[in-house]
Amino acid sequence: MAAISPVQGFGAAALRSVLQRVKQAAERSGRSSDAVRVVAVSKTKPVSLLRQVYDAGHRCFGENYVQELVEKAPQLPEDIEWHFIGHLQSNKVKTLLS
Repeated sequence: MAAISPVQGFGAAALRSVLQRVKQAAERSGRSSDAVRVVAVSKTKPVSLLRQVYDAGHRCFGENYVQELVEKAPQLPEDIEWHFIGHLQSNKVKTLLS
């Protein structure tokens, strides 16, 4: 029997926790949680963890390093909605848009 990685399922569990907290906060403020967009920030996280979150149903991810986005995006499904977070150096704009 193969050993189970200690982080297996961590991404999905973390997502559920965040979504539950967002729902509670939205209810306290009189808003619908559907009106809140949760962007899962993938900064320095491995593709395997992003895949867990994706497999749990999340499609909105954010990255703040151009090089990581360029490396990760092709390894993940095309229906992910990517957001670039933070400052963008002018010399990296072309890379991000290509």
